[in-house]
Order: sequence, then C-alpha cells, then structure tokens
Amino acid sequence: MSVVNLGEVYYRAMQQRADAVRALEWVDKSSIEIVDASRTLTLAAARLKARFRMSYADCFAAALAQRLGATVVTGDPEFREVEHLIDIEWLPPPKRRR
Repeated sequence: MSVVNLGEVYYRAMQQRADAVRALEWVDKSSIEIVDASRTLTLAAARLKARFRMSYADCFAAALAQRLGATVVTGDPEFREVEHLIDIEWLPPPKRRR
C-alpha cells in the first residue's frame, strides 16, 4: 500500500467517526507493506490520473500495483477504469444499513 493510500485509510476512518488510530494499528500489525511515494511512483500515478477518471489516491494504488505486479483489493468502481492494466480482486458492495 502506498503511504498516500495509508493517509486515505486514516482520513476516512476519521470521517466515519471510527477510531483512526486503531485503523493505523491494524495496518501496522498486518502484513501490508507501506511504500513511500517516491518520484517514480508519483509520476506513474500522475500519468494514470491524466488518462483515467480516478481519484489521485486511487492512481497511487494502481501505479503501485503495476510496479509490483500486485493485485488491488477494492470495491471502488473507479478501478474499472484500469482493470485492463492491473489485477483487481473485487470486494462485494457493503450491506445497506436499515
């Protein structure tokens, strides 16, 4: 996971009034490696952003997946834009609250 996407996890947890610190602790305890946003990765993400209708943070995830030959695990429909470029494991949509 890029450090940009880690920031996204953190701010989304904060927006949802979740325990953002606990979310970071979960990531730290997992086997997820955090990759810094190097110049190379940043420019690769920028190239994707210029070509596809995706958030810039999602472009970091896609660029990192391309670089590593990794699979992106997501339920975000924006990734349909690049599913011809990277492997994607699609999560089911979240259940609606009643």
